[in-house]
Amino acid sequence: MSDTILTTDHGAWVEITLNRPDRLNSFNDEMHRALYAALEAARDGGARAVLLTGAGRGFCAGQDLGDRDPTKMDGPPDLGHTVRTFYAPLVRLIRSLDVPVVCAVNGVAAGAGANLALACDIVLAAQSAKFIQSFAKVGLIPDTGGSWHLPRLLGEARAKGLALTGEPLAATQAADWGLIWKAVADDALMEEARALTGKLAAGPTLGLGLTKQAIQAAATDTLDAHLELEADAMKTCGESADYAEGVTAFIEKRAPNFQGR
Repeated sequence: MSDTILTTDHGAWVEITLNRPDRLNSFNDEMHRALYAALEAARDGGARAVLLTGAGRGFCAGQDLGDRDPTKMDGPPDLGHTVRTFYAPLVRLIRSLDVPVVCAVNGVAAGAGANLALACDIVLAAQSAKFIQSFAKVGLIPDTGGSWHLPRLLGEARAKGLALTGEPLAATQAADWGLIWKAVADDALMEEARALTGKLAAGPTLGLGLTKQAIQAAATDTLDAHLELEADAMKTCGESADYAEGVTAFIEKRAPNFQGR
C-alpha cells in the first residue's frame, strides 16, 4: 500500500487523506493509483460515506509538474494521456459512487486539486483556503472536470473569469458564489467535516445515493426524462427498508435507525 494516501476506517464511513505534504499533495502517478484504489476499496467495503482531505498545509496543488517537465523529456508530454488515464477516471469514480463524498479543503486547492474538490458532493473549506484555476498560468485548460463544473456551478462569466485569469478565489467568496457548500473556521474544519460525514453515513444512504445521481443527471436530462428518473428512483426508495424505518420512526416519534438498504 502506498503511503501517498492514508485511509482511516471510521466504521460506517472512510476518511481518505492525500499524503504528499512536502509537495502540497500534488499528484504523481503513484498517488493517482493509490487514491483510485482507496476509493474503490471504500466502495467495495460497504462504506456509506467518504471524506476526502489533504495532509499538511494544503489540500492539493494539482499535478506535480516535475513529473511532466518538457525539458527533462525526449518530447512534449502527452497530457491527454494523463487526463484519460488518471484524472478523468478519478472524477467518474467519485461521481458514480452511490454514497455521499465530502471534501474538506484544508488549504490551497489549485489546478486539478481545485477541480478534484468540485467533483465531490459536498465541499467544506477552511476560511484560509483558496481555489485557484492555475491552468492558464502554464498554457493549459481546466481539466479534472473543471471546464464542466465551473460554468454549471457559477455561470459562464465567473467560470471564464476564474479560468482565464487564474486569480485565487477565497473560500468565503467561493461559498458566497455557490461554488462550495460552506467555509468554516480553520480550527473547526475537520471536526465539522467528520461530523457531517458521520451524519450522512448514518442516514438513509440508499436514498442519498439516488439523490446524488438524480441531481447529477439533471445537467443533461430533458424534463420528461428526468421526471421518469424521479419516478423510478422513488419506486426503489419506497420499496426500501430505510423508507419503512423512516416513516415508522416518524410516527413513533423516535430517531430512525437506517441501514442503507
